[in-house]
Amino acid sequence: MSVAEKTQKKSGGLGETVSVIVQALLLALVIRTFLFQPFSIPSGSMRPTLLEGDYLFVTKWSYGYSRHSLPFSPNLFAGRIWSGTPERGEVVVFKFPPNPSLDYIKRVIGLPGDRIQMREGQLFINGEAVRREKTGEIDDRDITERDGPVDVYREYLPRGDGTFVQYDTLDLTPTSIGDNTREFVVPAGHYFMMGDNRDNSTDSRFSVGFVPEDNLVGRANIIFFSIAGGASPLEIWKWPSLMRASRLFEFVR
Repeated sequence: MSVAEKTQKKSGGLGETVSVIVQALLLALVIRTFLFQPFSIPSGSMRPTLLEGDYLFVTKWSYGYSRHSLPFSPNLFAGRIWSGTPERGEVVVFKFPPNPSLDYIKRVIGLPGDRIQMREGQLFINGEAVRREKTGEIDDRDITERDGPVDVYREYLPRGDGTFVQYDTLDLTPTSIGDNTREFVVPAGHYFMMGDNRDNSTDSRFSVGFVPEDNLVGRANIIFFSIAGGASPLEIWKWPSLMRASRLFEFVR
């Protein structure tokens, strides 16, 4: 084989490799933009439902697409394409209204037109108390971030079809600042979000405010990995002691 043939073969092999890499990157971009986006839980605001170290997939098509569906949120168009409507009780990733570069994850509590209020730790929607009952205590720092037992309350959030969404909330402090609020009236095209860790959640009761529908990124769907202790998933040697195997492939409810 001549030098020219060797050079041509080497050049062709390099070109094929670059082509495969570019195609793989484009495919990953399409999947991330239109289908699934991986998301890691950055804080304890959704405990006990979601824990720091949980890694989950967010379904991007659930509520249609806005500019926030694209990486870096380019200002290419306004509104939503193929818009879908979140239901009460769904766990949603959205862009933080005061700073859309930040992703938040909370539960949808109030729909457009709803009146939302907290009274002595009890959630009220349109003047009606949401059913809430104490189910026990959790004494596990990995779940509560607290030493000692923490009270757990199950809420039954009503949906419009007569069914209920059930989920657990933590009550870290019986008389926290978020346990008594004014009545919030959710504007058209907006949603009221709250964390399940009611006494340790920055949500629509505070600086988050009402979340515009354009800020919705997608619905939290399934946990595909979970590791405790602030460890990285890349630290494979820590998996035997820190991986939360019971949470793998658990659907988010």
